[in-house]
Amino acid sequence: MQLTIGPVLYHWSPERWRDFHYRIADEAPVDTVVIGEAVCSKRAPFKQDHVPDVVERLEAAGKRVLHASLILVSLPRERRQTRALMEAADEAAVEINDLTCLASLEGRPFAAGPFVNVYNEMAASFLAGRGATRICLPPELPLTAAATIAAALPEVAIELFAFGKAPLAISARCYHARAHKLTKDNCRFVCEQDPDGMPVKTLDGDGFLSVNGVQTLAHGCTSLLRDIPALRRAGIASLRLSPQVCDMVAVARLFRDVADERLDPEEAERRLIEIYPDVPLANGFLHGAPGHVRMGAGPGSLGELH
Repeated sequence: MQLTIGPVLYHWSPERWRDFHYRIADEAPVDTVVIGEAVCSKRAPFKQDHVPDVVERLEAAGKRVLHASLILVSLPRERRQTRALMEAADEAAVEINDLTCLASLEGRPFAAGPFVNVYNEMAASFLAGRGATRICLPPELPLTAAATIAAALPEVAIELFAFGKAPLAISARCYHARAHKLTKDNCRFVCEQDPDGMPVKTLDGDGFLSVNGVQTLAHGCTSLLRDIPALRRAGIASLRLSPQVCDMVAVARLFRDVADERLDPEEAERRLIEIYPDVPLANGFLHGAPGHVRMGAGPGSLGELH
């Protein structure tokens, strides 16, 4: 079972973004790293100067690099940038997050990110027919559906979102700017103030969601550590770890040790709570339950509600 580090979804400073990937290159036991700005095209120029060095460092460490497209392509300049990225697919492997990318790929191989709505084997087969060699399924998909897709397409590497605040929605409007009484065009990049997302609470003060610019994320952190034995039986080829403000190298090592059966899943999740202590863990989507729920993982099934 392989491990993938997904793109940094938050607006980190250029130096923080660069140094994060340098450490992943040097220390993290992962196979693939997805880089690039997937959420807001206004953020991309900040890290652009560091991309060549990051790619070189990752590839020198034996990691495969995928370049992510935007999740929502709407403006003319975003269409031009996306087209240029897709046309460079011969030189750089790409991960599409918007189906408008297909028009520029012209049959070249690509990966599909979790923001493309692949909910059944027919949708996965369509993408495979257009050149998809790996598909990261949406985080809200239950394992029963993921297993069906994996069985129907053994030639495609099926990946699941296994760690991080699950992405739930994308919008043309920026709630982060609005919360600071700013407009999207004059946002002053206030999202940089919340490198792990801006928490949203209910009227009762309970954690509800996290806001990341134009993106809405879950409040809790997805963890499929205890489900890895079931994922292996279901034919899942890869697990995606989405960067959060915690020691992602330590997170990757826990997933690697559980996947390689060197560490008990229950013990691994106890250690994960110490690494990322202030965010509740959840895996409800995988079990066909509400996403914020944390389920057990029994040896003979997907588990029972604690």
